[in-house]
Amino acid sequence: MAKKIRLTRPELKRQRDMLGRYERYLPMLKLKQQQLQVTVREVAHRIRTAEQALAAARARFASYQAVMAQRAGVDVHRLAAPEAVATETHNVAGINVPVFKSVAFAVVDYSLFATPPWVDRALADLRDVNRARAEVDVLQQQHDILQRELTKIIQRVNLFEKIKIPEALEAIRVIRIHLGDEMTAAVGRAKIAKAKLSSSSSGKEPLREAEGDKARSA
Repeated sequence: MAKKIRLTRPELKRQRDMLGRYERYLPMLKLKQQQLQVTVREVAHRIRTAEQALAAARARFASYQAVMAQRAGVDVHRLAAPEAVATETHNVAGINVPVFKSVAFAVVDYSLFATPPWVDRALADLRDVNRARAEVDVLQQQHDILQRELTKIIQRVNLFEKIKIPEALEAIRVIRIHLGDEMTAAVGRAKIAKAKLSSSSSGKEPLREAEGDKARSA
């Protein structure tokens, strides 16, 4: 065994109590592991879907690259940059994670009549790109948090299954063998002591009878 244990009855009780806790806790850990594994797969699927939406938005915006050099007096990239990304904290498989809600953009501050018509469409498409990228980023945060928690749970399951429970079972086995040997030895010593007492008693009895005969004859 990894560490020395006391071969006593209190230690046997302690090891049994520990084993009971491990065996009660392990099914809950495994259930949480299964829930997290399912949730991580679902989030990974949502990430792939969001990445496809991001790729589609980028493809739409790519058609404006040729005319983006024509500034037209409008900083499209600045107006398309998110001012804030709104998220909420939800409990997913027992873990608090950020959930994407929306993206806030700056208010349009250019003349709709004094700018080329492509600017409006380019701005809308670039905002779609940034919105999709923000959603992918939040989903990736979700995935990272859940994956870290899943890794911890798997480590605990392995610790209980492969180390703690086998150690407790082995400790109980060793202590029970030792206590059994002690009991057998104690029974053997008791029998020997009883036999000695019996032998001693039977040896004194004839001597007492002889002494009684001498006293009567005198």
